[in-house]
Amino acid sequence: MQKTIQKRTLKTRAKLLQAAADVVQKNGYQALRVEEVVQAAGVAKGTFFAHFLDKDALMEILIGEKLDACLDQAQAAEPPKTVPQIIEALAPVHDFMMSERYVFDLLIRYSGAAEISEIGPIAYCFEKYFRIVMMWLDQAEVRQDVPSELLAEGVQAFAIQAMSLKFCALHSATTFTDRLETYLRAWLSPAA
Repeated sequence: MQKTIQKRTLKTRAKLLQAAADVVQKNGYQALRVEEVVQAAGVAKGTFFAHFLDKDALMEILIGEKLDACLDQAQAAEPPKTVPQIIEALAPVHDFMMSERYVFDLLIRYSGAAEISEIGPIAYCFEKYFRIVMMWLDQAEVRQDVPSELLAEGVQAFAIQAMSLKFCALHSATTFTDRLETYLRAWLSPAA
């Protein structure tokens, strides 16, 4: 009996995740409504809340999966050696992170930077981002007077700062890429 209930629970959860992914594909993350998901999945609204605390908890899974796939793509490419190559290698990751204001806001809330009780898929992706960049920096043409761990933390922090300014009307004259390149050249360039 227990296995039957567990299989049904897992199947319902998978159905909700697939329905949500389909709604996102059609309308984007911000536009997703719980009502659309339960209707597409053919379940009651209460069933949704038996599986997910709220919309954001569902989105953490969907956005975490997408971010993880972007990071896998970056990691599979040739390791970058220069600042412009690092920015280019991370472009799919950054593009997704900035694809919608809702996506960016949720990423920040679930990154581990805010006080949360559980570490989930998004926080793990932030750690993965850091580890990938750190490995790249060990072999890149960057300063060597600072440990690669600290350099990688800086790359991630500067990327988040540049993204946040992209969503700020006061700073929209400078593109994300231009701003990030300015930051990373200052941070990663060897001392003269």
